Amino acid sequence: MHDRHVVDIHNIEFMPFDRYGSPVPKMSWHIISYDQISGQGSYVLKMDPGAQTVPHMHMGFEEFIMIEGELIDSDGTVFRKGEFVSFEPGSEHSSFSETGALIIVFQRGLNKASNSE
Repeated sequence: MHDRHVVDIHNIEFMPFDRYGSPVPKMSWHIISYDQISGQGSYVLKMDPGAQTVPHMHMGFEEFIMIEGELIDSDGTVFRKGEFVSFEPGSEHSSFSETGALIIVFQRGLNKASNSE
């Protein structure tokens, strides 16, 4: 028998999103398999209305599925419910949500906070 982790994304406990050290205002997460040291794994990210991500560079692929709400990227692109987004290693950005959002994130490497945004 294989070990497994089943998550009902509509019935989970969220903790302050502290991936970059201190908690980011209006953001919380539920870790599914994410490892803070390797930057590998998955988590559910909840952004309350008005939340802004830390500007960052992807050291590996970062991919996510929009479950609810909208996310506006630093270049003005709007990601909506049902969309799958993939950022390549070396890409830099930050995102903002006016409405709030629920996102499932698949992280394949650490992100590095940046000051370019």
